Amino acid sequence: MLNADYITGLVDGEGSFNVHVWTPESSVRRRALVELRFYLKLIDKDKIVLEELQTFFQCGKIYQQKDYRPNHQHCNRFEVFNRKELAEVIVPFFEAHPLRTVSKQRDFELFKQILSLVQEKEHLNSTGLSRIHSLKTQMH
Repeated sequence: MLNADYITGLVDGEGSFNVHVWTPESSVRRRALVELRFYLKLIDKDKIVLEELQTFFQCGKIYQQKDYRPNHQHCNRFEVFNRKELAEVIVPFFEAHPLRTVSKQRDFELFKQILSLVQEKEHLNSTGLSRIHSLKTQMH
């Protein structure tokens, strides 16, 4: 079973907090869509670690990511994109167990702010969407 310190270190090295924004101008959508994702990618032979991570958090999904480029291996990705799971599981975990690297901790703090804005439905108005874009551009 994984422990909190191991998970924090693993995410510091291999994890990512990602935000993608689709605006009505950039797609066929009528209103903006903001996707928030926490994920961690490891090579195929280390899939067991991702399964243990999924068990630890009791959320998320594991996806296979095939790569046919020379000198690359197939990978698996543990991903949490459900906003409720992000807000109730992932964010509280990393608040209680802060990341050690400055850049990853900064991305987490920005991610957390964007999640809060989306939960408040700020992405549905131009001011909130502009703020989300501004925060997103500060992420690594």
